Amino acid sequence: MRLLLATRSAHKAREVARILGEGWGGNLLLATLEDASIPWSPVEESLEPFDTFEENAASKARYFARLSGLPTVADDSGIEVDALGGRPGVRTKRFAPSGRYPDLSRDEANNRYLIERLGHVPMRERGARYVCVASFIDPVSGETAHFRGEAPGRILREGRGTGGFGYDPIFWDDDLRRGFAELTEAEKNARSHRGKAFRAFARFLVDRL
Repeated sequence: MRLLLATRSAHKAREVARILGEGWGGNLLLATLEDASIPWSPVEESLEPFDTFEENAASKARYFARLSGLPTVADDSGIEVDALGGRPGVRTKRFAPSGRYPDLSRDEANNRYLIERLGHVPMRERGARYVCVASFIDPVSGETAHFRGEAPGRILREGRGTGGFGYDPIFWDDDLRRGFAELTEAEKNARSHRGKAFRAFARFLVDRL
């Protein structure tokens, strides 16, 4: 089966490929947007205007399925922080105000801004969850499906570890007593929001055959 993974993130592509490789029993040819020679377009900046992860993921999947003609899976993921009323949520990727930290990468800026927003909130009140929704669309049959995964944790006061990406350096796993950036790839995939969503998607693919 040839499947388009609608992402331009190399980190995400590697992570999803590993997860699907573990859960898929067939001959899956996974292609990223670059692999499929789909050039970047400014339209992509407007594909996630919705207030839910499900709507944003479906929007991306529909767009790239139409462009490619391939069965397509896209995800929208983010972090919800209890003390911030569930924010940043679907605005996770662009949480830090533009230009606030000109010397930092986007991930570093988002982490810094979240730490600052929480200020002196005690650890017991810094509960959060990573959320991922993977949406699948087959442009030929019109079949659609959605898969949600969540990973509970807490927001640290400072970064720890060197692995992962996004908010992983400041996301603490209560059960393992380590931050997500301190986990091995196998440990993270077993517990992460993306791991849970894409393992459910892999089971769907197997059952679909």
